[in-house]
Amino acid sequence: MESIGRYRIIKVLGKGATATVYLCHDPEADREVAVKVIDFGVDGSAMSRRMRKLFQNEGMVSQRMNHPNIVRVYDAVVEEDRAYLAMEYIKGFSLEECIRIDKLLPMHRVIGIIFKCCMALDSAFRQGIIHRDIKPANIMVAENDEPKIADFGLALNLSKDMDRDSTFIMGVGSPAYMSPEQIKGYQLNQKTDLYSMGVVLFQLLTGRLPFRAANQATLIYRIINTDAPKITALKPNLPAALDPIIRKALEKDLYSRYKNGAEFAKDLSTVRFQILDEDDTVLDSKHFEILRKLEFFTEFENIELWEVLRVAVWRDIAPKVAIIREGEHNKMFGIVVSGHVEVSMEGKVLCRLGPGEIIGEVAYLHPTSDLRHATVTSLEPVLFVEINASALSLSSEELMERMRNTLLGRMIKRLREVNQIAAAQGLPAVESGTGSTTNVTDQRQSRPGGLDLELSPM
Repeated sequence: MESIGRYRIIKVLGKGATATVYLCHDPEADREVAVKVIDFGVDGSAMSRRMRKLFQNEGMVSQRMNHPNIVRVYDAVVEEDRAYLAMEYIKGFSLEECIRIDKLLPMHRVIGIIFKCCMALDSAFRQGIIHRDIKPANIMVAENDEPKIADFGLALNLSKDMDRDSTFIMGVGSPAYMSPEQIKGYQLNQKTDLYSMGVVLFQLLTGRLPFRAANQATLIYRIINTDAPKITALKPNLPAALDPIIRKALEKDLYSRYKNGAEFAKDLSTVRFQILDEDDTVLDSKHFEILRKLEFFTEFENIELWEVLRVAVWRDIAPKVAIIREGEHNKMFGIVVSGHVEVSMEGKVLCRLGPGEIIGEVAYLHPTSDLRHATVTSLEPVLFVEINASALSLSSEELMERMRNTLLGRMIKRLREVNQIAAAQGLPAVESGTGSTTNVTDQRQSRPGGLDLELSPM
């Protein structure tokens, strides 16, 4: 095709299962537009009829929307076997590009974007429209971090009688972002969009969804029946003030959830003004490069290293500060990035550790006890990366396995070094040569009651 109606095709922007989006030129308005084309087919199937209804709904609803943070629809045309929408062309990116742990936006940008989205949803609801499919892929971001909510194809017009509204389809939406009431097929209001926006906010800040599962049935059960973890448990560097905001957005009880987008946005604004507008992605990149050079992380995949950064807290520690104390109970562990620390037990020095060395790993790995048996003290200014054990427990299985295996490998290496030191100071062995040594089996057979071993003090 060279054109779609009056719109001259420039290139394909994207293609999905049911629609193709083209970048086109509108000669009448002399502007670039995005044209979404849906092929209905000519078989008259149920799917074809459903697609036609969804398209008619999107065209009708979107043309009513007039808000700077909602994608404008200029034209909607329905033909016999296809239909197309001419929409505002957004030069930017989709939030779907920003949900991986290694692609997260700075916190102040995330909060600013979601603030504007909440206000847009508030405007839509005042016009009697709820979206029903809020997810990162449906939020574009233009220049100056101006979000644009797109794809109102599943929107519900509250001004219509839902019992007779042919565009109302139960169970629409993307399961991971659907509210409990949407999953249950209950009557919806604007609060379902606010729940979905809370899920998007959670994912943009942490790099993971609040509810995860190996299959859709388990995911749906968790959305309906379990509480989401605190985001500060997943990412300790986030301000604690975000926890109650996200908890309220993700409330299963409709009476306790935000009543409108303006209320949600107001709470976000209080946190927004507490945050410095610094580009922490630059700092994250620097921290990533620092960890990448440490021997401990040699076997870690890049995505796992970004996950480590999510659960880590970077600490500048002054000299003669106890990082870990004997007798304490905790599972904190971490890595010395620069400087040296001293490990002691009962007032006696055990060893000194420098850059790249792990401390505190024994209590973390112990299956039943988190009691500390040694004290770790900084000898000079130390840069220390503390790994939050609680947050790590909520990370991916791949990272947890990699971390555990690497820690065990480092512990075994240290144990062998201790054995070498002990051997160097020990008594001569009973037999250091070969040929005349009696093996354990022979001794057990020759002596009633088995082999009797004793450890002599050094």
